[in-house]
Amino acid sequence: MSDLQKGPLNGPNPNSIHPMDGYRQVGFLKPLIDRPNVEIGDYTYYDDPVAGPEQFYERCVRYHHEFLGDRLIIGRFCAIASGVQFIMNGANHRLDGLSTYPFAIFAKGWQDTDDKWKLGLRGDTVIGNDVWIGTDATIMPGVTIGDGAIIGSKAVVASDVPPYGIVVGNPQKLVKKRFDDETIRRLLAIAWWNWPAARITANLEAIRGADVAALEGANN
Repeated sequence: MSDLQKGPLNGPNPNSIHPMDGYRQVGFLKPLIDRPNVEIGDYTYYDDPVAGPEQFYERCVRYHHEFLGDRLIIGRFCAIASGVQFIMNGANHRLDGLSTYPFAIFAKGWQDTDDKWKLGLRGDTVIGNDVWIGTDATIMPGVTIGDGAIIGSKAVVASDVPPYGIVVGNPQKLVKKRFDDETIRRLLAIAWWNWPAARITANLEAIRGADVAALEGANN
């Protein structure tokens, strides 16, 4: 079904690879990524003026090996700029020996028989909903970024980011939260990103204008 066939109240088709007419550097990622260890929500997009969104996984997701079992989970309505790097658990090396060299991956007598290499795994990388990740930011393994957060350009995120937090720099620094704690609590309860598309469209002015009370009313 085309975007036009879906009708004006439903917004763009979340299964459209190129939702912006004549602007092929931007693409929704969910219809592009078909991997058992990656989960991406509706309307999350990647903007790459060089390679386009089709190369997101190859260019942006590093050291992601299925046999390790870690997942990359990205929520709905996220905006991902070009050059963002998701460093997955396959990048980790053992730190408990005399050398950090990854002998085990080459096998042929060098394999690791005691599985101690698994001690360094940090679990899934989880990006919440409505997260904006700036150009060339790096997300390290096992990090959780809360809903509504902003990751500044070239930031290196090595620890969890709270919902609606704004982090910048290397190492990351939480400079502030976008809203006070009570407003954040209300927004997380509303979770507008999980609404049907027609309801989101009908309440766009409240979302754009930060009218929390109106969203609460629409959520009942």
